[in-house]
Amino acid sequence: MIASNIFRWIGSLFTDLLFLPFKWLRLEIATADAGWWLANGINWAFLGVLLVLFAYWMSQCTKFFREGTEDRA
Repeated sequence: MIASNIFRWIGSLFTDLLFLPFKWLRLEIATADAGWWLANGINWAFLGVLLVLFAYWMSQCTKFFREGTEDRA
């Protein structure tokens, strides 16, 4: 009984709270003229964050490679 309640709470958390921004975005895109720009702007923002994180990761890899402390298992 307790496990069932936990899974129902997790389901309720996602559907009632965490997915609200996506529901708003879906309705905004469907009703607004600038919806296409909004959706693609969000995609470009995610891509920008991804590229910044990738550049940081690669800089850390080259730093450890130059120091000779990378894991060469």
